[in-house]
Amino acid sequence: MKFAICQELYEGWDWERQCEFSASLGYTGLELAPFTLGDRISDVSAEQRATLKKQAEDHGLEIIGLHWLLAKTEGLHLTTSDAAVRKATSDYLAELGQACADFGGSIMVFGSPFQRNLEDGMSTEQAMANAAEVFKNCLPSFADRGVSICMEPLTPKETDFINTCQQAMDLIEMIDEPNIVLHQDVKAMLGAEEKSLPELIHEFKDAVGHFHVNDTNLLGPGMGETDYRPIVKALLDSNYDGWVSVEVFDYSPGAENIARQSIDYMKRIIDEVSE
Repeated sequence: MKFAICQELYEGWDWERQCEFSASLGYTGLELAPFTLGDRISDVSAEQRATLKKQAEDHGLEIIGLHWLLAKTEGLHLTTSDAAVRKATSDYLAELGQACADFGGSIMVFGSPFQRNLEDGMSTEQAMANAAEVFKNCLPSFADRGVSICMEPLTPKETDFINTCQQAMDLIEMIDEPNIVLHQDVKAMLGAEEKSLPELIHEFKDAVGHFHVNDTNLLGPGMGETDYRPIVKALLDSNYDGWVSVEVFDYSPGAENIARQSIDYMKRIIDEVSE
């Protein structure tokens, strides 16, 4: 199992320090939040992208991809009825896809709850059609560079669009492009799904392209009440061979503690399950 960490928790750290510390704990991947690099991905030059990639590689790390794709942007939205905004969103996702490839990454997790919520009076059917249009217009532009979008279901507390794995699959099937896949997130599944996580992992194993580990208390795995033994067993039994990324939302225990406790716990659980 390959472990990555979502690097926005390293608030105020320079890139070299992020890489050095992550690698020292045993992570082999970093997942970037574009807003930590600039207001727009176009603010990050080709030279800067190459430098970040090389610095990560010098520490034995891969930049695996991007998430929080539309966070802290303006004028972008996935399901809007405004055709011009949909086009701008698709164009920006295409830019992100090219940047992701420049970093050496292959996945882009689409969460961004505020930029996908339904407008007042909009039906779910129309929102699905609008979202499908946005994705269909950008996905081919970075398919040949090996980059995929991973559609992330989120809880109803976060968004009213795509809350379950099946809903995400409905959208993925509408789009019918090879480089859009399902993303699974522990916190989100615990907060939205009726089925157990092992059931969901097995049911959608052929569609999952990426996996986030965390807990409902917004901290990392092992820092809350969620028992990861059945989750890890399901991942192993389903032959999941993608990245497992630690993503947290409460940074109060400190980046060092969160990063260390999360990977130590996951490795211990893997050992226990594998015995």
